[in-house]
Amino acid sequence: MMSSSVWKPHVTVAAIIERHDKYLFVREEVRGKVVINQPAGHLEEGESLIDAVIRETMEETRYEFTPTGLVGIYRSTAEEDSDITYLRFLFCGDLGRHINGALDKDIISAEWLTLEQIKACRTEHRSPLVMQNIEDFLAHTPHSLSVISQLYA
Repeated sequence: MMSSSVWKPHVTVAAIIERHDKYLFVREEVRGKVVINQPAGHLEEGESLIDAVIRETMEETRYEFTPTGLVGIYRSTAEEDSDITYLRFLFCGDLGRHINGALDKDIISAEWLTLEQIKACRTEHRSPLVMQNIEDFLAHTPHSLSVISQLYA
């Protein structure tokens, strides 16, 4: 007998931003634990993937962000709840101005970290995707944003 429910992953976006050999990360509190992550968050209803990563980067870091490429698409299961699956779209791009204002409520700070610092604090990574995303960014040429339909994104 088939289940009447349809499996639905949580769609998220993330930004990988490199400047002067440092990467922009956020330090945030998740379920009482302080972790680091790329600026990231959930796609909202009616929002395009591009608009979502621009919004999330601004909300979590207060930096303007212009996506220039799609680094990859990732599927992962939440470590704390194996019934939740995330589908993450990772973008790279150009950083713009810093805009004064408050960060999202769970964000402690936005920080620039070197690759060595990121590797040294693996126990603080929000998920294994944090390091995998950096490695993929360094190893592969990003895909053109044209792979994402502008009409149906």
